Amino acid sequence: MASSDRIVAEARGWIGTPYRHQASLKGVGCDCLGLVRGIWRGLLGPEPETAPPYSASWAESAAGGTDPMAEAARRHLVALPRPDAGYEPEAGDVLLFAFRSHLPAKHCAIASGAGTMIHAHDGAAVTEVAVTRWWRRHLAHVFRFPGA
Repeated sequence: MASSDRIVAEARGWIGTPYRHQASLKGVGCDCLGLVRGIWRGLLGPEPETAPPYSASWAESAAGGTDPMAEAARRHLVALPRPDAGYEPEAGDVLLFAFRSHLPAKHCAIASGAGTMIHAHDGAAVTEVAVTRWWRRHLAHVFRFPGA
């Protein structure tokens, strides 16, 4: 079972991990999806599926109205009400962001507390930041780890 405290503690253990596209190794490198995958492994064991190769711009070229990150999340995480339905994310929730309304989710993070999140930022490292108005505007989906 993954309590919100354990999820946030595991995520904070990744802070400072350098950004590396498609990587998922604490202290070595990860991208935003790699961070969530690493947290899964740290709390729940082996990943339920292997992430397919993806380019840094994969979401811009997603065809047919698919949303691969959200679809994978629905297969393995618990979907929560849409952010526009008034749901306020809680610590430990998985946040998915879409940077344009007509495109699929392209970024993910872990809610770490009231108005904060932990994420792997392109060109930087895993960090804990405020969920500013800009982030809230792009929040597309909220999920929870199973058993949390």
